[in-house]
Amino acid sequence: MAGQRVVRIGVRVKPASRRPRLEEQADGSLVAHLKSPPVEGRANQELIEQLARRFGVSKARVRIRLGLASRNKVVEIVY
Repeated sequence: MAGQRVVRIGVRVKPASRRPRLEEQADGSLVAHLKSPPVEGRANQELIEQLARRFGVSKARVRIRLGLASRNKVVEIVY
């Protein structure tokens, strides 16, 4: 990973929300309101798409490192 910057962010996921959005918290973590339900990885996929758009990177550069089956996740973004 020479020359690449890796950022880890704590994310609290709220699936099946009416309006999808990302909210930044005072501690630097995010709350992700997702339209998708937590079924068959759909909410995780939507989270990756939202974060990629927000940080201006491809979806391949966003990884859920901890909490795949949890509402609390640690996400890694590689610049």
